[in-house]
Amino acid sequence: MADNDTIRMLRECDAGVKMGISSLNEVIPDVKNGNMKARLNECLGEHNQLDATIQRALASHCDDGKNPNPAVKAMSWMKTEMKIALDRSDGTIAELMTDGCNMGVKSLSRYLNQYPAADEETKGLAKKLIASEERLSVDLRQYL
Repeated sequence: MADNDTIRMLRECDAGVKMGISSLNEVIPDVKNGNMKARLNECLGEHNQLDATIQRALASHCDDGKNPNPAVKAMSWMKTEMKIALDRSDGTIAELMTDGCNMGVKSLSRYLNQYPAADEETKGLAKKLIASEERLSVDLRQYL
């Protein structure tokens, strides 16, 4: 049971970090404010480091991980494209990223509760990803 919870939690972390990386890569080129762009790039670096750690953990369990749900990813992309097309401001990007961070925190927190037997290292990865997204959400409030 513990091993199953660990693998399931790793898969959810994998999907979450991939979604975050995709979203960050999508919006960073449109950001005008240098400080905001630097903060988004910093978060992207954190996510890339977490992704590498998650991939190693998945490989140690002989698992390929999980990609984000294609429908969710497509809806996120469409929402981003439509909002940016209407208003290319940093405020719009901050709003989109804050919403995405909040959804990620909510989902990963739910999975932490759903997979309580996951090993502590895996729970720690989920908590690091949650903390990264929470910090970004707070940091972006000044641009709303």
